[in-house]
Amino acid sequence: MKQAFETLHIPTSGPGLYDVTARAVGFVAKAGVADGLLTCFIRHTSASLLIQENADPDVLHDLEAFMQRLVSREQTLYRHRTEGPDDMPSHIRAALTASSLSIPVRKGHMLLGTWQGLYLFEHRDAPHARDITLHLIGQ
Repeated sequence: MKQAFETLHIPTSGPGLYDVTARAVGFVAKAGVADGLLTCFIRHTSASLLIQENADPDVLHDLEAFMQRLVSREQTLYRHRTEGPDDMPSHIRAALTASSLSIPVRKGHMLLGTWQGLYLFEHRDAPHARDITLHLIGQ
């Protein structure tokens, strides 16, 4: 059994979806694992991970717009305001999505669907430096 780890450092410039597919594909290609499982884990509580369509950028725009409507930024709704008006809504958005994803790997390739990509979903307004830990295990 082989294992490989890597941490992706992703700069963000505000809310939205950031495509990290190519970086994950590159990691899998150089890891030397033909068949296994890739675990992707984001080490933050105000950002998340998604597997989503990568063909039409309108999908990403609509997802962000939907989250803006779903999770209010009205400050009177929240007690936690220490880190700014976008912090608690960002924690809620992260709770509604995923902090960890598993992607099968076969013959050295991630088994994403034809129109699927791996995205960091940034929920904070200010630029951030996000870390995604990749762990590949297999043969």
